[in-house]
Amino acid sequence: MVNRLLKIAFVALFLTASCSKDESIQENAIVISDAQRTPMSAMEVKNKIDESLQTKGSFNWKDASTHMLWSASVHGQNIITIGFGNNSNDFDRSKSTNNAAVQKQLLTIIQQYEGQALSEILINADPYLNLMDVVIKNQETLIALRQSKFIRYIEPGDFKYFALSGSIEKSDSSGTSSGCGFDATTLNVSDYTTVTPNAKAPWTFYQHNIPSAWNYSTGAGVTIGIVDTGTSPNQTLLGSNFNDGLSSGRTIQKFGVYVDSIWPWSTGTDGPNDQCGHGTSMASVAAAPRNDNGLPVGVAYNANLVTYRAASNVVLDGYHEQNGVKNAFTALGNNNNVKIISMSMGHIFSVGKISDGVKYAYNKGKLIFCAGGTSTSFTTFVGVIFPASMAETVAVTGVKEGTSNQACDVCHTGGKIEFTVAMQRNGSGNTVPVTSYYDNQSDYVGGSSVATATTAGIAALVWAKNPTWTRTQVLNKLRQSATYYPAKNSEYGYGNINALLAVQ
Repeated sequence: MVNRLLKIAFVALFLTASCSKDESIQENAIVISDAQRTPMSAMEVKNKIDESLQTKGSFNWKDASTHMLWSASVHGQNIITIGFGNNSNDFDRSKSTNNAAVQKQLLTIIQQYEGQALSEILINADPYLNLMDVVIKNQETLIALRQSKFIRYIEPGDFKYFALSGSIEKSDSSGTSSGCGFDATTLNVSDYTTVTPNAKAPWTFYQHNIPSAWNYSTGAGVTIGIVDTGTSPNQTLLGSNFNDGLSSGRTIQKFGVYVDSIWPWSTGTDGPNDQCGHGTSMASVAAAPRNDNGLPVGVAYNANLVTYRAASNVVLDGYHEQNGVKNAFTALGNNNNVKIISMSMGHIFSVGKISDGVKYAYNKGKLIFCAGGTSTSFTTFVGVIFPASMAETVAVTGVKEGTSNQACDVCHTGGKIEFTVAMQRNGSGNTVPVTSYYDNQSDYVGGSSVATATTAGIAALVWAKNPTWTRTQVLNKLRQSATYYPAKNSEYGYGNINALLAVQ
């Protein structure tokens, strides 16, 4: 009798538990109202982003509704980037023991709600970072994924914000919104000083005592990585003549990680060659040789260079550009020879996969400089752009000649700025002489882009003078040599770096 009563009680308990479980599932069933089943227009999504930027000063997809997130993905080939992990900082696969299991679990959820084979869903799973790119068409899938404790972020992977309205970056050489230009200009004699053996030292170098710093350091033994649009195949000073004049014993390596395709499954890159002009200018400013051809010299003219063609232009809009930048940062992070990374490109708000790439490189000990932003009139309301806004990067902007607290006409300022570099002359308004895209030609380029590459070059001078130093020691030395140290200006950081003081 007792056994029978126990059996009845057990069955009743089992049924109760089963009903509770079924009821729980029913309660958590995903229900989408009819109004939410129609996606927002691309412009409506953009307007929501702009509203956040103007009221909060920032935008992050984690704060967006699932309907807005889904709508953005609909306007971007249904591509979704998923960052996963055990916590918000669990981005490195090598330090995450269960990353394969978590990825499999999330893919199972997607397959369940999408009703598609894995081959139709998974575009790419990053080999170094806890992130993957997938195709998701159903809003219910996104809701289910957002409920997982293993989600760090979910973002549309190909929503082209700038294609809707304009761009963040303006090239002072070409005036185009993409930052690209192949112009060549005869330099005004007042904008440079000829130094041995026959190189042109730009006016801005003297604003920062860079020529005097060369008596102590020329950057030898330090490698700078440049993430940009590549390097010109038509400029031999950044190729076969990289060791020219007083520059010797160093190397330049060129890589391409940008895929020029609208098709997300495409993996073939278009090579390391610059097809924009912007990356060539940045490489020139950082480390062009102290040549005997009468062309502008770079700050660290004996440093090594590793350049990456990571995007088609400076506006990181869309899947392949953002993926290329992420891949460049992980590659540079894994390159033990690279100490400094300079990137003069960006986006108006945070991009999860780029953020992961930057953090990965930072955790490998790299000192990372990023442009604070150079605007067209469209983006004047934006402060410091991403990824210069990240804690792991050092944000740089441009100022007018003879100042450290008057921004150049197109340069962004803000609380995230760490350093400033003179980029715009009084009177003429001329910017900085650089070695052009083509042999035996020069040009003017400025903005926060050149300010960033200049600062990276100064950091190379300091690190070459003190090869046993850590990233923190180099950065502190830069701060100590700057205008406002030990204070920090609310808009211009520590101000202009005195390169001579930094290397003494």
